[in-house]
Amino acid sequence: MNLQSNDFELFGVSMQFAQNRAQLDSRWKELQREVHPDKFAAQGPAAQRLAMQWSVRVNEAYQRLKDPLKRASYLCELHGSPINAENNTTMPDVFLMQQMEWREALEDADNIEDMDKISVQVKNDAHEQLLKIEQLLDQKMDFPGAAQQVRSLMFIERFAREVNERIDLLEQ
Repeated sequence: MNLQSNDFELFGVSMQFAQNRAQLDSRWKELQREVHPDKFAAQGPAAQRLAMQWSVRVNEAYQRLKDPLKRASYLCELHGSPINAENNTTMPDVFLMQQMEWREALEDADNIEDMDKISVQVKNDAHEQLLKIEQLLDQKMDFPGAAQQVRSLMFIERFAREVNERIDLLEQ
């Protein structure tokens, strides 16, 4: 293993968006067994520190690979299309209109049923975004286009958290 390997190389999986979660989980457990600091206790503090670095590296890679949004962002960055969500907030007009409609619906919603409808719409749209991202990354190799979709999905997920917070408040 090489600390400089990308996450896909480290886990021995294809460098693509579509991943088998069970395979990632299994490989993570294998890697953790290989690099666990306790395994190196007899080799002294330097070996344990190195094992700790490896353990942290494996955990960070696993967190990126198991989460579809993080995995998509990482693939875009590896291919020269960083997300830069803090600096690049440009969105297509259609997407912005949809966001405004959702915000208005959220403001008007005053019961659980209305909130659930919004939640379902947002989940469906997030799923559609993930499918678009997979197609852009794995079939079309359109990393700038995928980066734009990832930024959109980031907005959608943030809005979904707001909806869930409102639902939690209404349920109290």
